[in-house]
Amino acid sequence: MVNKTRIYAVSYLNSRALTYGLEHGGLDHGFELFYDVPSVCARQVRTGEASAAVIPSVEYARSPVPYAIVPGVSIASDGPVGSIFLFHKVPVHRIRTVAMDVSSRTSVALVRIVLHERYGLEVDSVDHPPDVSAMLERADAALVIGDPALEYTDRPEPRLDLGEAWRELTGLPFVYAFWAGMDGGLTPGEVELLIESKNQGMSALDEIAEVHAGDRSQPTSFYASYLRDHLVFDLGDRERQGLMEFYGLAHVRGLVPNVPELRFYPRQGRR
Repeated sequence: MVNKTRIYAVSYLNSRALTYGLEHGGLDHGFELFYDVPSVCARQVRTGEASAAVIPSVEYARSPVPYAIVPGVSIASDGPVGSIFLFHKVPVHRIRTVAMDVSSRTSVALVRIVLHERYGLEVDSVDHPPDVSAMLERADAALVIGDPALEYTDRPEPRLDLGEAWRELTGLPFVYAFWAGMDGGLTPGEVELLIESKNQGMSALDEIAEVHAGDRSQPTSFYASYLRDHLVFDLGDRERQGLMEFYGLAHVRGLVPNVPELRFYPRQGRR
């Protein structure tokens, strides 16, 4: 029996472009692919249960051992992201408590940075499942991410789009997650498969949106626009600049122990 390489991807729509080629593109691979929320994906890599995963970017900086990143692949935005919202029932400058989506890691750090850097706020937080009504009963504001946030788009409360807030603060993209794992956890050939899977997904965004829409509240066109107009799936120079800016500000705020070097898995046939 051949041992498969266990990997985890985020269970949200925004991750499906990264795994499309593995599941639907006919790629011949030896991966055993699982899906879960970002916090669980991070834990699976940290405990060695997975060779690699789509992990929250903040967890790369928190790992006690160095991780390596699959080059050229991320979940990012360069402006409004449309799926990471801070709903608030009081004016932003009066926010003192935030109910934080328990699925999130990176966005929890991001909201603390944005509230401090833009509004001079230090907030208390409480972990909570992503239910905006219940969250706003317990706190002044509610952080909701991913697919639940997409379904809350039509809610009446004012909100901050954290991708937009970051762009206004820094002028840079924000990187929420990327494929990463222990050094040596992926072979160069497996790295190429993950890159090709993303490339195939980029050509199938309408199909991904149609499958996701199913019996959800929004039409296919809404999810297609989200994937195409709000998200960036590359990890180029500007995305890396935004990532390092995030790590620098997170370190200043005491949210990560240091500013890590970006280390990448080697690609097949490249040095």
